[in-house]
Amino acid sequence: MMAANDIHALEAVFVPGADNHRAFRNALGSFTTGVTVVTAMTSDGPIGMTVNSFASVSLDPPLVLWSPAKSSSRYGAFTGARHFAIHVLGADQDHLSAAFTRGGNGFDGIEVRFNDEGVPVLPGTLARFECAEQAQHDAGDHTIIIGKVLRVAHRQGEPLCFSGGRFGRFAV
Repeated sequence: MMAANDIHALEAVFVPGADNHRAFRNALGSFTTGVTVVTAMTSDGPIGMTVNSFASVSLDPPLVLWSPAKSSSRYGAFTGARHFAIHVLGADQDHLSAAFTRGGNGFDGIEVRFNDEGVPVLPGTLARFECAEQAQHDAGDHTIIIGKVLRVAHRQGEPLCFSGGRFGRFAV
């Protein structure tokens, strides 16, 4: 068994700044997240983005949040969207994650439907939260978008996880 002092000797303590962005990202990568695809409709057509910055906010009223990066080429489309859908991916849906990352093929070859608000939805994901924008908050190099959940779709299954820069499964 390792003594408490030995554990502290293994820690790298630093103040995040411009000279250590990679170390800060690596530390953040220690937190395992689920993987989502957020979709919306724009005047140019449907748009999607792979996102791991998703969280529940409130049960009553039903609120969730996600945070697009201001540096994203899709940022303006999402901050301008009044409705959007957040899709929680299953462990076997890494192809959906890849389709909506930078350089991915987007909706090409993927089954898509449109909800009552005209938002593209991906059937068969582990969970889907169809939302109306409730609020936006500036948050450094991101914007926090809070959505009021209008409808939910859910099925049983294993989630797709993201940790340490890699996709995988939860193991018990």
